[in-house]
Amino acid sequence: MTSSEKTPSEKIDGRIRELGDWRGATLAHVRALVKQAVPEVVEEWKWRGVPVWYCDGMICTGETHKNVVKLTFANGAALKDPSGLFNASLEGNVRRAIDIRDGDRINERALKALLRAAVDHNRAKLKKKAPARAKAGKGKKT
Repeated sequence: MTSSEKTPSEKIDGRIRELGDWRGATLAHVRALVKQAVPEVVEEWKWRGVPVWYCDGMICTGETHKNVVKLTFANGAALKDPSGLFNASLEGNVRRAIDIRDGDRINERALKALLRAAVDHNRAKLKKKAPARAKAGKGKKT
């Protein structure tokens, strides 16, 4: 099977195996937490090798760098983060990130809550758009 024939999930599996160090283990752990928090999550493989998780819109990416595994939340600036997980990309108006370094302990409960909050935010955005679409369709004859 060529790389282009693999599913996004298979490509993520491959990345985890390919890393073979703490970053692979961390990415696998984070991925499991995403699936636990958002069972209906859809995995994608974008931008030449970045795992991306979606549910009614983008939740976050899982980038692996030399010194960190970075979870970038697409709409992180709009999310409440009472546990203070966001520790990177704090200056922007939209995104927020969590840099996980070798040896860092992940606050699983807080991360799952943040993931669910991201999905809730995505769904709220969809609801705001839905009435506009419904109104646009009113009065049109088929």
